[in-house]
Amino acid sequence: METPALEAVEQDRPVTGQPSRAWNLAFRGLYVLLGMLDPLLRMVWLQSGLGNVIQVTIPGRTSGRPRRTLLGLLSSGGNWYLGHPNGAAQWTRNLDAAGGRLLVGWPGQSPVSFRAEPVPFGPERDDAIMATDQHPFPGDLIYRLGRRHVQAAGRYYRLELDTGE
Repeated sequence: METPALEAVEQDRPVTGQPSRAWNLAFRGLYVLLGMLDPLLRMVWLQSGLGNVIQVTIPGRTSGRPRRTLLGLLSSGGNWYLGHPNGAAQWTRNLDAAGGRLLVGWPGQSPVSFRAEPVPFGPERDDAIMATDQHPFPGDLIYRLGRRHVQAAGRYYRLELDTGE
């Protein structure tokens, strides 16, 4: 179930620049590896942090149970962004089903409520994608090498503090 805002973003997808099958598989493989390494990465993150990595908590779209995922927080033009290079992923589907509401946490701090708005194709989204060089190595290099695929396929969200309104 996609939100109206997300449907509008998907309809604005440019005709040029098609996703790459090779990069799609490469990013899938990378995220399988990260999933296997998650317990170790989470332990290091909790003890000392990992660059721009944060923990997001989003209710599962079918179970409603909190789902915790480590993601890279991107900063560009005074805004914060989250994204996935291959478009829809489990956490993006959960986020869409939750109406864009999520908790963002940093090591040793209480989580903070945010709302995530899909970023349409255009200059703001391009700037968010360019900010992927903020990821810790080797993520920055991988995103740079696969940038055309990420521009064609990636799904990005702008974070705004949830004031409860």
